Amino acid sequence: MAAEEAKEKQAKTYKPEEVSVDTASIKMMKKAQAEGIETIFDRALVMKPCNIGVEGICCKNCSQGPCRLPLTKKIKEGLEPDTRKGLCGATPETIAARNFARMVAAGAAAHSDHGRGVAETFLAMARKEAHDYTIKDEQKLLEIAPYFEVATTVKEGDEEFPRDIFDIAVEVGEKALGEWGKQQGEIYFAKRAPEATYENWKKLGVVPRGIDREIVEIMHRTHMGVDQDYRNITAQCTRAALGDGWGGSMIATDLQDVMFGTPYPLHGQINLGVLEIDKVNIIVHGHEPLLSEMIVAAAQSQEMLDYAKSKGAHGIILAGMCCTANEILMRHGMPIAGNYLQQELAIITGAVDAMVVDVQCIMENVANVADCYHTKLITTNPRAKIESGNSTIHIEFDEHHAFEIGKQIVKEAVDNFLNRRPEQPILIPSERENMVVGFSQEAIKYHLGGTFRGSYVPLNDNIINGRIRGIGGVVGCNNCRTIHDSAHLIVVKELLKNDVIVLTTGCNAMACGKAGLLTPEAARVFCGPGLAEVCETVGIPPVLHMGSCVDNSRILIAASEVVKAGGLGKSIADLPAAGSAPEWMSEKAISIGHYFVSSGVYTVFGVTLPVTGAPRFQKHLFTELEDLYGGMWDLVEDPYEHAAKMIAHIDKKRKALGIDKARDRVLMDMADRQKLDAA
Repeated sequence: MAAEEAKEKQAKTYKPEEVSVDTASIKMMKKAQAEGIETIFDRALVMKPCNIGVEGICCKNCSQGPCRLPLTKKIKEGLEPDTRKGLCGATPETIAARNFARMVAAGAAAHSDHGRGVAETFLAMARKEAHDYTIKDEQKLLEIAPYFEVATTVKEGDEEFPRDIFDIAVEVGEKALGEWGKQQGEIYFAKRAPEATYENWKKLGVVPRGIDREIVEIMHRTHMGVDQDYRNITAQCTRAALGDGWGGSMIATDLQDVMFGTPYPLHGQINLGVLEIDKVNIIVHGHEPLLSEMIVAAAQSQEMLDYAKSKGAHGIILAGMCCTANEILMRHGMPIAGNYLQQELAIITGAVDAMVVDVQCIMENVANVADCYHTKLITTNPRAKIESGNSTIHIEFDEHHAFEIGKQIVKEAVDNFLNRRPEQPILIPSERENMVVGFSQEAIKYHLGGTFRGSYVPLNDNIINGRIRGIGGVVGCNNCRTIHDSAHLIVVKELLKNDVIVLTTGCNAMACGKAGLLTPEAARVFCGPGLAEVCETVGIPPVLHMGSCVDNSRILIAASEVVKAGGLGKSIADLPAAGSAPEWMSEKAISIGHYFVSSGVYTVFGVTLPVTGAPRFQKHLFTELEDLYGGMWDLVEDPYEHAAKMIAHIDKKRKALGIDKARDRVLMDMADRQKLDAA
């Protein structure tokens, strides 16, 4: 009997080398197995996904169900008619569209609620009620104010004078916060899109009226017995997703830049090797930088450094996890411990004195793992408490006392340094990579022309002359149903060797950093000759780290800047560009994907997409949307084929622009680009 149990246990044990390509993670998985610590990789082995749910055709929107409508082989092959219906008569298309829409609503709510929190803090800062925050980038505030119809000058007689910067900030904050509750009209930032893209949205009636309104309307439409036309449901998905990408997320990014500084390139390090055994190790994990900015300030204060020294520590290491990591890395060069699937593994090192979390992508099981070590898990947001775990404490964040709360959290970590368990060996992997990060759209413009001649024109010229084939936006989460980081890296490397420059955010950016792709030196190793030449000339990495997942709005603005620079069409849909999320897992990714599709970008997802059980709805997303918006969805699980389809789409767009043929390399002026536009 004992032999049978041992055999069964062995059969349910995964091999770390088969679930991740990251060697630091593999080392931690082996340590977890040796110490009997359960992680997401163990649970993925024994818990398989629901086949019907994966296809998007399980409806539980009322208590008469759940109604499950499996797509049989005969229906799929056209051997029998598709007569599937739920109890109320809902078709697979209605059910899949409702499920898809609710994912868009949840994803848009997550990023937009982040934006709302930033707007509230920004307004408190502008009114001088939150004294620990200030305006760090006045120029960015002056640039975004006109989009909110806020004047930056004041007239006195016949003369105009600059307006007080805090007066501008108050009005911007009020207008920004009003975007959530707006009931009529249009969100302000819709007009930041290229004119042709915006006019197409107006023609189709999908310009968002207000951020919250569109999310609430999705929830109403998908209630039992309301909207039962998958095309109509999809149109509402578009309004909500655009309200996220061109509203809540974009506002979050811009106001964070004003308060904390717009990112410009700087050096950083990544992977679990950034932790140090003789220092207090604090990991900040989540997505909102309002608190993490204060923890950075507190951890670097002389008071806290002296306090750590009094406890026998040689300093304080503050490292990020998930998208909070990208936020503090982009602005402060603070190291990154890892991406989504490494959060449990960081604690397993035995060296983490505190993991501080706010919202989104935080596994509940980190509390259980923390209980196995000395680590304190500190929750900070009233929207995101964790019930389980003896090591979990709650220290609620309040922007009005931000720095003091930051110091309180750092003090908890320092005090816990003395509680490390001598019977548990600490194992910190040696892996850590250098990287160059911080490529906001402003930084890209600066790199392409300097302070006085900053412009996207050199990028366009090199796309037109063929050195750069096109642009790939590769973003998104990790997913334990795939090999950790593998699909990310295969897709990115395939694009690079085919001269496609890559813009990245989120967990994909971290996967690229760990693999050494975020350095200028990577261009010579991984790129085709044209892209390598450009990167070496300009001095940039071939993969440009643009920030956290909320910063996908930076990619939208960068795409708009490319259109404005001329020569590559009139809308985002005309660009030789494609989007990708090879290992997506969260509902936020669906909202992001849909606002890119609706903005005109061909967008490929890996792993799965919960629409495959409804063929007509899938065709609408994968084919028909291109006729409406110029962008469309696709699902390609194999990462090599995934990249190949992106490259084929880029080539299709090059051909449509008339730049697909080999040509002499000439410097193009605006007149040349205008001729291409007119063609």
